[in-house]
Amino acid sequence: MNLGERLLKGDRRACARLITMLENNDDQAINILKDLYKHSGNAYVIGITGAPGSGKSTLTDKIAKEFRKKGKKVGILAIDPTSPFTGGAILGDRIRMNDLTLDKNVFIRSMGTRGSLGGMSRATWGAVKVLDIFGMDYIFIETVGVGQSEVDIVKIADTVLMVMVPNLGDDIQAIKAGIMEIADVFAINKSDLDGADRTKLEIEMNLDLSDQKEYRPPVVKVSARQSENIGELVDKLMEHRKYLEDTGKIVERRKKNIRLEIMKLAEEEFMRLIMNKALGENLLEDLVNNVVLKEMDPYTAKDRLIELIKE
Repeated sequence: MNLGERLLKGDRRACARLITMLENNDDQAINILKDLYKHSGNAYVIGITGAPGSGKSTLTDKIAKEFRKKGKKVGILAIDPTSPFTGGAILGDRIRMNDLTLDKNVFIRSMGTRGSLGGMSRATWGAVKVLDIFGMDYIFIETVGVGQSEVDIVKIADTVLMVMVPNLGDDIQAIKAGIMEIADVFAINKSDLDGADRTKLEIEMNLDLSDQKEYRPPVVKVSARQSENIGELVDKLMEHRKYLEDTGKIVERRKKNIRLEIMKLAEEEFMRLIMNKALGENLLEDLVNNVVLKEMDPYTAKDRLIELIKE
């Protein structure tokens, strides 16, 4: 039985193996996804993002347990910084979700960013498809937590949960800078700390100034460590899903995301083709030297690279 057949039958090792292969840009994994793509599209994807130290991992753990109480199968992709030595994930969120790993209906995978900006791994899109085909009802993507570059999560998630904490002024500044636009639900974690009400008020005031008319993101105070208001937060996540499905915006959102994914895949493939040819012919180094010596400008050098794929 090949990896694809094993994945369809719910083989956890096949699931883990395919994700690893995707992280290593293995063509066999891509071919398997091509064959099995018709089996995808059943899982609902929730992105969980926010600044480092906001308690995303603990909150993800508690939310996942709420969904398990509802009998749902849960996949978790925890995107962590990459080790410069091994290329693997440094933090290893599975440590913080240790008891969930014993649940056969939960699949947790830590993935290194491997140099990818935007708070996610390049292989995240493929890993979501693997977990979807594997049979997960909900897939949570916990981003690395890199502040204002967290916007990539909106390109793959159906619902985006923004995790905030009290008394972190930079968070509110980040919201003003534009991150608020990607959030569908706000959670103020560690709300047992002083300042939670003020933070909630500041977010509400920013929402009052936003252009969102049809749907207003709810703001929920929670404490993941104390397991407070987790049920209410899950209800708000489900309300957003119902809103998307009732209005038909879920199709619009997924269509937009698929368009972005296709463009991203094409971009990466064009770059790979250009670099392989340029490096093989030592053209890139020659172009760099010419630009340094002012014998050529960067724009003409770019044109020379693009010509490689036209030949």
